[in-house]
Amino acid sequence: MILKVLLVIGVIGIVYFMFIKKKPSVTQKTTNKKDDIKANDMIECSTCGVYTEVNESILSNAKYYCSQECLDKAS
Repeated sequence: MILKVLLVIGVIGIVYFMFIKKKPSVTQKTTNKKDDIKANDMIECSTCGVYTEVNESILSNAKYYCSQECLDKAS
């Protein structure tokens, strides 16, 4: 009799852990610098180090520059 009860509890436990219990969701947040930049964020010039807004800077070869002069110096 006890064996039958333990067997039923075991089957219920297996069904619970396999189908009913939700597994913790594992999400990895990938941070990509391009995705995180907004229009009014401040970024550093690759040549001189001055911080400018993204919408006022020049993007060339995946680097930001504060002016055409800094872009010419980098080339």
